[in-house]
Amino acid sequence: MLKPEHLRTLREVVQLGSFAAAANRLGYTSSAVSQQMAALEREIGVKLFARSAHSVLPTSAAEVLARQAETVLIDIERMVATVQAVHRNSERQIRLGIFPSFADVLTGVLRRMEPEERAGIRVSVAESSQLIPRLGAGGEMDAAIIYQVGNSGLTWPSALGRRWIAEDRYKLVLPRSWPDLAPYRVEHLVDLPWIMHHPATSDASLFEGLFAHWGLHPRVACHSDDFKITIAMIGAGMGAALVPDLALRGHGPDVVVVDVPWLNISRSIFTLVHPDRETARLQSLLDALTV
Repeated sequence: MLKPEHLRTLREVVQLGSFAAAANRLGYTSSAVSQQMAALEREIGVKLFARSAHSVLPTSAAEVLARQAETVLIDIERMVATVQAVHRNSERQIRLGIFPSFADVLTGVLRRMEPEERAGIRVSVAESSQLIPRLGAGGEMDAAIIYQVGNSGLTWPSALGRRWIAEDRYKLVLPRSWPDLAPYRVEHLVDLPWIMHHPATSDASLFEGLFAHWGLHPRVACHSDDFKITIAMIGAGMGAALVPDLALRGHGPDVVVVDVPWLNISRSIFTLVHPDRETARLQSLLDALTV
């Protein structure tokens, strides 16, 4: 069977015109080059060189074989490069973006992983609007778990693959120190102080539309876009707020969480994946992160 290294050596000998020059370029001895060419001649049963005391000249058969070898060697190099790329793709780091209140889900999955499984996972925590630009063709992230509230202005490139994960329902959250407002009808909430998102954010727009629908005009006691701070403020008696389920994981005993029938709003959670970076390892991680 023909050996690629013999074909590579033949190519160099024909191009450079001598065993010694080919040996110098390839890092062999002249004797090693001579032995390879003799072995190649035996393998194909054709004389490739006219040898004399002072020179070695390639035959026409050697020149034809060298031209054909060039094509074969390019194909072999391309094949090896493809396999190496696949290997790097499967073994490389996973670069994942998540929004802040998804961190509890991710850390729970990471705790269940073996150390070697966690190796190479790199995480960036930011708001959805900050994560999406980092998923472009030259972006530094492979995938991002984001959320969208209602018909917010959040957009992403059509080339990104989208996979729905869950609907994250909002709950009414009240200070435990307040009097019991059950059964939590809309009219019970009219005069309460509220903790709201900053104006012009997607959450704020959603809540403003909801309150307008029910004729509520909230008295805003605090603006906060950080749900952990919001929950702490609620626990301190500052006001009521609407908080999604994910952000309520592990909340303290100083708040009351109520699932009221008239509050029918949620945020959609889904994954955006760069199509050229969806490896089996990344897919396995995303499967484990399904809420």
